[in-house]
Amino acid sequence: MKRFAHLFTTLDQTTKTNAKVAALADYFKAAPDTDKLWTIALLSGRRPKRGVTTTLLREWAAEKAGIPLWLFEESYPIVGDLSETIALVLPPATGTSDKPLTQWIEIVRDIGQHEVGTKKQIILDAWDSLPPLERFLFNKLITGGLRIGVSQKLMTRALAQATEIEEATLAHRLMGDWTPDTTTFEDLILSENPEADASKPYPFYLAYQMEDLEALGPPADWRAEWKWDGIRGQLVIRRGIHHLWSRGEELITDRFPEFAMLPDFVPDGTVFDGEILAWDHAGNAPQSFNALQPRIGRKTVPKKLLKDAPAVLYAYDLLEHGGQDIRSQPYDNRRAHLARVIAALPAEAPIRLSANQPFTNWDALGKLRETSRENLAEGFMLKRGSSPYLSGRKKGDWWKWKVDPLMIDAVMIYAQAGSGRRANLFTDFTFAVRNGNDLVPFTKAYSGLTDAEFRQITAWVKRNTLQKFGPVRQVTPEHVFEIAFEGIQKSPRHKSGVALRFPRMSRWRHDKPIQEANTLDDLKEMLDTYG
Repeated sequence: MKRFAHLFTTLDQTTKTNAKVAALADYFKAAPDTDKLWTIALLSGRRPKRGVTTTLLREWAAEKAGIPLWLFEESYPIVGDLSETIALVLPPATGTSDKPLTQWIEIVRDIGQHEVGTKKQIILDAWDSLPPLERFLFNKLITGGLRIGVSQKLMTRALAQATEIEEATLAHRLMGDWTPDTTTFEDLILSENPEADASKPYPFYLAYQMEDLEALGPPADWRAEWKWDGIRGQLVIRRGIHHLWSRGEELITDRFPEFAMLPDFVPDGTVFDGEILAWDHAGNAPQSFNALQPRIGRKTVPKKLLKDAPAVLYAYDLLEHGGQDIRSQPYDNRRAHLARVIAALPAEAPIRLSANQPFTNWDALGKLRETSRENLAEGFMLKRGSSPYLSGRKKGDWWKWKVDPLMIDAVMIYAQAGSGRRANLFTDFTFAVRNGNDLVPFTKAYSGLTDAEFRQITAWVKRNTLQKFGPVRQVTPEHVFEIAFEGIQKSPRHKSGVALRFPRMSRWRHDKPIQEANTLDDLKEMLDTYG
């Protein structure tokens, strides 16, 4: 744990990428293999399941510190982090511990199987044997909130330096449904056995938002396809079995039983990249994301939902063909293979080819882009015809050219403090539209303002609070904000009757009084147009 704490301190004290990579590489060279494996798991989002509630941790920490619970609760929002608050209020440890990271994680992982009294004693013993920093990290492991400020990409780069294995190779090895309980550092990182996991997908290639269209050069070098609004996924078919992965490396095979038929028709050793969409078979066209949304998060899908929102994979790339990794081939070659594979499938197969849209110049494509929402798309993906399929987010060959977001002017009516470094600022707001003399809440937003604007609105909230409801403050309805969002849909759960997709504050409208904010009728008109 001491070595891991030293790594955390080094990473926390620098913003320089090279320094972070160097610190991680040194750690991966020196740490025991089991600690390396768990560090890789933690940095790639594979955390132990929480075995103790934060309510109990609060109570035990206040009791150990000899303070009333209300004082602990008042301290928490000031510090802004539960694990740090606990580490700060506890008395100094009376013992020491040389347990490595892996052993502490085993304690965290197994604690859930014990009775409450045993859990409490395990936690108290841990707190009493760790110095403040290690105690803080232990608390983070217990709560599942350990975030070190290092992306998986940087971690992979450091691992490549430490092992002298190519970064792209490591990125692929780290994909899949592995945990430190199911593999070893040797098997996961150092082994060259390609048969280790037939379900393993490839790292997703991600695009940047379009910056300068004219800088792309001749339009003939590029291919344009609609940017579909669904769930990005890879469909892996190997050894007669199919596996469906989301972009977040979540195995979602069981949520889309429609694809179970594909191994009967798709050649073995095939990996598709595409968008999972709800499909209108009668109209032979995709449905909106709203139709697919009820299926997200479900472990099993009822028959009615399967009927109302059947899914297809709208495939736009082929990553493996005949058991061979073809990501290094040019995009045009991969698309040609993809088209032939899909053309050979029966009509009932739940997979379609996402077609390229022909264009001769950027102006013509720009006009076509204006029809994106009519085509249930978010804009265009632009891909260089000669581009390989890379790992992660890279600039140059793939760009997303999204349509401008929808906008509405709304009145801020509630405010709530943020967390972490923003715990002392009001950053989470509820917004309303006008309905006659009333204000009807319709969305929340917490991003889009600068730090200076957050400080300014925080000072105003403190002076203009009308009522407090726990951490939420009702404020004087005075400020208008421009809210940007990507989509709108009906929602019986909301008083306004609508829900927005990806709302954020795009502008603080100092120039507008609340009498000029949008109305509920405006919101419903947008729902009729874009919902």
